[in-house]
Amino acid sequence: MTAGDTVGEPRFANELLFTDGLPEMDDDTGYRGAVAARAAGITYRQLDYWARTELVVPTVRGASGSGSQRLYGFRDILVLKLVKRLLDTGISLQQIRTAVDQLRAAGIRDLAGTTLMSDGASVYLCTSNDEVIDLVSRGQGVFGIAVGKVLREVESTLVDFEAASADTVDELAARRAARTA
Repeated sequence: MTAGDTVGEPRFANELLFTDGLPEMDDDTGYRGAVAARAAGITYRQLDYWARTELVVPTVRGASGSGSQRLYGFRDILVLKLVKRLLDTGISLQQIRTAVDQLRAAGIRDLAGTTLMSDGASVYLCTSNDEVIDLVSRGQGVFGIAVGKVLREVESTLVDFEAASADTVDELAARRAARTA
């Protein structure tokens, strides 16, 4: 199977950008909102707002009423972190929304080789070094975000969270065992 092959149809038509090069996730596997927000470096309030306004919706499980929990997949957290990075550089949420929609519509095949460039007002998708050089040479590119680097950061953060969570569970189990012995 080559990188361009797909297995079945994607669950969502706009999900293609965020599935390539990443492991397929089971529908029952996901991260709660608090973990997704921490991994992306945003507040829970931002996470909730972005989900309600459909900027970044959880693909594993959406909220379905009072008391239900959203579950975010790895790709969702990657997008959350990219949105946060763009916000940190001064790009408006409206412009980011447009950029995310364009990214989804483009169906980019290689996230690791993608760079988001901006001139401070618009966001450009660059999939090759030539495109980056072209933007910079025209004086348009002010900053860039290497999606592959952000992808690795999110992955590392989630692994660290899982390790910390496992250590906590083991510590609690050890304390319980000590009390009962």
